[in-house]
Amino acid sequence: MMINKRLINLCGESKKYILLTVMTNWLATVCNILTVLLLGKIINGVFNQINGVALPTELGGIPYHREYLIIGILLIIRFISNIVSTHFSHRASSKAKVKLRNMIYDKLLRLGLNYNDNTSTSSILQMSIEGVEALEIYFGRYLPQFFYALLAPITLFIVFSFISLKTAIVFILCVPLIPLSIIAIMKIAKRILKNYWNTYSNLGESFLDNLQGLTTLKIFNIDESVHRKMNDEAEGFRKITMKVLSMQLNSITIMDLIAFGGSALGSIVALNQYLIGNINLGQTLIIILLSSEFFIPLRLLGSFFHVAMNGIAAADKIFVLLDTKEREKLKATSTSIDEAAVARFDGTETTGLNILIDHINFSYDGKKEVIKGVSMEIPAKSFIAIVGESGSGKSTIASLLLNNYEVEEGEISFNGVNINQINNEKLYNKLALIATNSYIFNGTILDNFLMAKPDATVEEIETALQLTNLSGFVKSLEDGLNTKVGEGGSLLSGGQKQRLALARAILTNREVFIFDEATSNIDVESEEVIWDSIGKLSKEKTTIVISHRLANVIGADGIYVMDNGRVIEFGNHKELMALKGKYYNMINEQSMLEGRKME
Repeated sequence: MMINKRLINLCGESKKYILLTVMTNWLATVCNILTVLLLGKIINGVFNQINGVALPTELGGIPYHREYLIIGILLIIRFISNIVSTHFSHRASSKAKVKLRNMIYDKLLRLGLNYNDNTSTSSILQMSIEGVEALEIYFGRYLPQFFYALLAPITLFIVFSFISLKTAIVFILCVPLIPLSIIAIMKIAKRILKNYWNTYSNLGESFLDNLQGLTTLKIFNIDESVHRKMNDEAEGFRKITMKVLSMQLNSITIMDLIAFGGSALGSIVALNQYLIGNINLGQTLIIILLSSEFFIPLRLLGSFFHVAMNGIAAADKIFVLLDTKEREKLKATSTSIDEAAVARFDGTETTGLNILIDHINFSYDGKKEVIKGVSMEIPAKSFIAIVGESGSGKSTIASLLLNNYEVEEGEISFNGVNINQINNEKLYNKLALIATNSYIFNGTILDNFLMAKPDATVEEIETALQLTNLSGFVKSLEDGLNTKVGEGGSLLSGGQKQRLALARAILTNREVFIFDEATSNIDVESEEVIWDSIGKLSKEKTTIVISHRLANVIGADGIYVMDNGRVIEFGNHKELMALKGKYYNMINEQSMLEGRKME
């Protein structure tokens, strides 16, 4: 019941703390039993004295004051056990949460930038934050309570059987009624909680999409209809939430009736045994005082069950992500890989990377090809441009170079090594992408630099700032490098954000820089600064520029012109102009639009 073996095995480090939590809880229960047994003996002795029965000054050979001392010691041990149990419980849940979040993070890294082909970003955020948090109760409370709830009634049954076997049997027969009610509720709860998480994920996804596309919705004047749709989705989520709460409340009421009813029934049997003289007053009080201990562990298990079910429902969604099929890498056999080439790839700081794109075909959906027989050669430390109209396949080439997708035919290689045989971490240590939507993280300017290179020196940061003409701007700020930039760089202008993204990339000192429309939607001044920085960078690093604006790539060593997923022209600016083909026409069209001639 509610024991997810896969989940427990994934978080194996928590097992130790779950066991320790169970043992400390059991120790507290034993202390409580011993305390009540001693109190029962004392009460029985006092009752007999009141009724004129002569008693020795000792009960069972132990003086009264020593019994009080033992009770005090037992209470202290129980108090310490409860504190230690809470500590172990926290350790069990914290270890599990860290493990699961690390697994989600590692899986996302392995899936790459196309991680959301199967799972939306909002769903991943929900399962990583609230989903994992819901599992805190499962590991910290539910699992320890599950095993403790099995151990406690057995312990009490053994103790009660020495006092009144008949009463002990009544109690032990009533105990299974609580888990049976939990099983019955679980069948209903599983379906409701699955719908709850699906509704929650859909609402989060809609909210994120609408928030990101708010400007577009306003432009097309459909924000009102989308607003009504979101209200309907929110109302659906409210209803399913109320169903969950109603189910929990009703099930708690049922478990309370069973727990208190079982306790009352056992106590009635004990009183009957006392009236017929089978047990004395002290033993009767022991049974009554401990009767609730038979049911409280399972009653608490039922309370934790509902939150744990929520965590299990979240775990199912986490498993969907973890089970997402990853791209298979080519096996590195002696016939498929050149060891010398691998060595050259690993140590290219001085020689650079030669990139070869050899007759590749690619389709996003397996049907419509967006790249058709493309071949490109990008020599180390060269300045290569890829141009073409929107939809020609330029940005797809950048994604393929970053190994975000796998080509269907042909090959992409770096220094003779097939890209699928290169570890992504190694590949990303060689390549850097600066796109029009490069993200600026919340925090300070310095935080963003340290994300790129944690051990960056002041001199390295200053060099990157100077190369992007940000040095003066940063120095003019009151807090300098410690200036807050806001989420997504919201406290900076568009040009400042893009220059910061470029400076951050330069700081990584990669061997290949890919600029994918890096100067779109920014002011002219910032654009000129960025292109000046790219020009300086291209003298030392392999630079691949994807741009719709041809004036920026005139000085490139080679220009690939793409159209409808194919390379239709290649050469430098002068050679392409002499062909008077697609590139020539595009140059003339942009010259007319901008009112200046491009030489």
